[in-house]
Amino acid sequence: MKFSRSGRKQFIRQLLAPFVQTGWQKLTEVGMLTADHKRGKKFGSFGKGSFVSFPPGTIFNEHAIEIGSNTMIGPYVSLSAGMMPGQTLLREIIVSIGDRCMIGRGSHIVGHFGIEIENDVITGPYVYITDQNHGYKDPDVPIWKQNPSDKGVHIGSGSWLGTQCVILPGAWIGKNVVIGAGAVVSGEIPDNCVVVGAPARIVKRYFKDKGWVTI
Repeated sequence: MKFSRSGRKQFIRQLLAPFVQTGWQKLTEVGMLTADHKRGKKFGSFGKGSFVSFPPGTIFNEHAIEIGSNTMIGPYVSLSAGMMPGQTLLREIIVSIGDRCMIGRGSHIVGHFGIEIENDVITGPYVYITDQNHGYKDPDVPIWKQNPSDKGVHIGSGSWLGTQCVILPGAWIGKNVVIGAGAVVSGEIPDNCVVVGAPARIVKRYFKDKGWVTI
């Protein structure tokens, strides 16, 4: 049986595809980072049942990062403490992620001063969380050369952060809060709220005597 050039390519692809798919699946399973992994032991703490999916994003200064129990960190997620590996940090723990959390694919958690994510927090993919902003006061100096400002970030237990939202320095998010997709949060959000937009604003809030109220 003779094949055309395109036919040969199609035949080879069909022949090899199952092996490639199975191999990649096995690779992701073997490459998963857990508490008993050599690198997992470098973390400030790494809870039982937790894992960082393969392939990971950028991860450095693991000693200043805590991960609770039964937490899932998706593939391509970056976890960093400080500006560069080996840097002298401001405190012992910079990034803390609680129990039973799920951090979506491609998200970035970039800590310099202090980021606290409590238990049962879930995020969509490509969420960005940081506690540092670049300075821009001097109009004659490139922004990257100016002193940054640091403000801690807190994300309360049970909250859900929608895809591609941005959590900026100084954000304090209460418990069981919904952050809409693409929202940009920089201030204080009380418990049991729904926030959307850039800058984020409260559109719904739960009151014990009224239930959910549209703001």
